[in-house]
Amino acid sequence: MSNPLTVISEEESFFFHEVEKFAGQRLAPQVLEMDEQQLFSRELLAEFFAMGLMGIEIPSSYGGAGGSFFLAILAIEALAKVDPAAAVIVDVQNTLVNNVLSQWATPEQQQRYYPRLAKELLGCYCLTEESSGSDAFALQCKADRQKDGSYLVNGKKIFITNALEASLYIVFANTDFSQGYRGITTFLIDKGTSGLALGKKEDKLGIRSSSTCEVILNNVRVPANNIVGEVGKGYKIAIETLNEGRIGIAAQMLGLATGAWQGAMRYAEQRQQFGQKLNNFQAVQFKLAELATDIEATRLLVYNAARLKDSNKPFTKEAAMAKYFSSQVAERVASQALEIYGGYGFIKEFPAEKFYRDAKIGKLYEGTSNMQLSTIFKQLNR
Repeated sequence: MSNPLTVISEEESFFFHEVEKFAGQRLAPQVLEMDEQQLFSRELLAEFFAMGLMGIEIPSSYGGAGGSFFLAILAIEALAKVDPAAAVIVDVQNTLVNNVLSQWATPEQQQRYYPRLAKELLGCYCLTEESSGSDAFALQCKADRQKDGSYLVNGKKIFITNALEASLYIVFANTDFSQGYRGITTFLIDKGTSGLALGKKEDKLGIRSSSTCEVILNNVRVPANNIVGEVGKGYKIAIETLNEGRIGIAAQMLGLATGAWQGAMRYAEQRQQFGQKLNNFQAVQFKLAELATDIEATRLLVYNAARLKDSNKPFTKEAAMAKYFSSQVAERVASQALEIYGGYGFIKEFPAEKFYRDAKIGKLYEGTSNMQLSTIFKQLNR
């Protein structure tokens, strides 16, 4: 595929290629082992921090890279070309955790957490519960205010990305069920806080080295100065943060599709059948050309949504479109790329089967495809 970086600046292109080079040299050799062990390398995670990939938008005054949201999207894309599981670790940190703090945290909270989030502290975003998946505001986790002003948080969160390695948990709980979703409040809870524990670690189809766990909260006492934003305004934080997160997932799916396509292209150039290379057959040529077109369309959707966000312009519709379309394309590309490998695509020695497994989650997390379509339709009527 031709170099897609003509639509970005020289600085952005350099950054993308540096992450891409790191992914090829340091990440690629460990992908299969991490996938089989369902455990992400602590050494690689430390390298992510050392490269500045975990605090891309955190101001340089706090030890972050002081970069743009668009740079975070490029990093996610570049990593996902090699390992979508690695990409989602960086994605959650930048588009969800760091963005919660950048937009709603107090200066004191930013001073307390930003330097560590940039250099060593992994965060996770605890919203989903058994009763609240697509219906995110049906959550039952509760936070009861105490006489000293602190809150006791009780409940269980499920499907929490980065939970195993995280040291900061951003937890959404309801402080007043009589107010419905307007009782939802956002809390910062540190690892080691009494009553905070991990439950089941999920055994997943794809993105297996990215941890996905239950987070159990049993009378977890949280001081009032660990509330992010205002009491009862957590629903607003969740909605707006997830809008940004959808662009991150779209970038992950874009990188996945590109990686799967590139692998199939290389294989078609090497594999011979009936006395000629696979890519000499028109059927294979047309399939690769069609998939390349889908990937390029995805890239334009993803980049446009990210640019809108950085420009402080409305991007809800564009984020939903990017997330919806990219997940459709990633699944289709991963499936058809695998078919180009033939029987070899079905074994773990080649990357096609892992891309195929990793692709499915794109239609499910941070809003299912149907939820994206619902969001798009509502925005069309505005």
